[in-house]
Amino acid sequence: DPGADASLCGMAATGASGTNAVRYGTMRPNVLNLRVVLPDGRLLHTAGPGRQPRKRAAGYDLTSLFVGSEGTLGFLTQATLRLHPLPEATAATIASFPSVGAAVACTVQVLQAAVPVARIGECLRPEVGLEVQVPAMELSAASSHPEFLDEVMADACGRFSRMGLPAAATLLLELHGSRHSLAEQQQQTEEIVRHNGGSGLAWAEGLEEREQLWSMRHNAWYAALALRPGCQVRHKHGDDGSSTQGVVSATALPFLAQGYSTDVCVPISRLPDVVVETKQDLQASGLTGPMVGHVGDGNFHCLLIFNSQDPEEAQRVHTFTQRLGRRALAAGGTCTGEHGVGLGKRALLQEELGQEGLDTLRSIKAALDPHNLMNPGKVL
Repeated sequence: DPGADASLCGMAATGASGTNAVRYGTMRPNVLNLRVVLPDGRLLHTAGPGRQPRKRAAGYDLTSLFVGSEGTLGFLTQATLRLHPLPEATAATIASFPSVGAAVACTVQVLQAAVPVARIGECLRPEVGLEVQVPAMELSAASSHPEFLDEVMADACGRFSRMGLPAAATLLLELHGSRHSLAEQQQQTEEIVRHNGGSGLAWAEGLEEREQLWSMRHNAWYAALALRPGCQVRHKHGDDGSSTQGVVSATALPFLAQGYSTDVCVPISRLPDVVVETKQDLQASGLTGPMVGHVGDGNFHCLLIFNSQDPEEAQRVHTFTQRLGRRALAAGGTCTGEHGVGLGKRALLQEELGQEGLDTLRSIKAALDPHNLMNPGKVL
């Protein structure tokens, strides 16, 4: 479920994922082979030329080494990927909850009850990639996925997409499977939602209805930018943001306001506590930061909208993001679940891996790119 301007090799390079990751996995397990141009110009096929086995135990896993390398080890120019068949039946719904804690607890219980959720998440927008092969196929069983919006994000998305969502903590869930299994999944999900105080369940099974729900979620970034008066949003379908399909598609033009998305991932068992603590920290910091995430795999984001010309507010944003990263590490999680390290999380990466882990990464970098040509300064 990539963003509109994502490329497949770009998603592999950043180790990206999206709303379908709960059921189908992130990019890493879905990449079988990569063609890479190394810093010295040599061409590398990470699993061997033309090879696409479902599993392998031959030597080091070079494919996984380059997935998530963020352009620091070579150019990814071709990817061989797993394919998943379209499910026989699909149903999506939105449920509102009395609190952030109740919504996240519902997600945890849905997963613990082994309801095969397919979507609970967001999409990313990685950068670069040239050619793709997709010869491999993997069959899937029934599945579903929940996506989380806090009350600020739900209200912003509802107003931006004109869907009229209540200003309450919200889950978007999608179930995949056979027609017979889908009815059983829906009943089980409804029981768990009601047990956690959820309401407003109405299942959308038609393609157009489901696309409208997920289009609202995919426009969360632009909805968040619209929360600050200094941020101007321009719609592709007319000045009022309307479209013939009733779905908003937009590009944002920041003026004074700037957006920054955090990205942490924690074990599912720790997710409710970490999300509630982060929500409290966000409010205490006085920041505009609606929360959203693919909570089905423990991943969530705060979309921080701040005045880029206010040094004091920018410092509060930086301090908050550092606290959030360390909160995730203390919970046994990671400082980045899908956005990568880049420049901003290099210190957190050292805290996460330890000095030995970081030294090992530097040794790999030095062996493949001794002249530091590839994305110098990033990650390490």
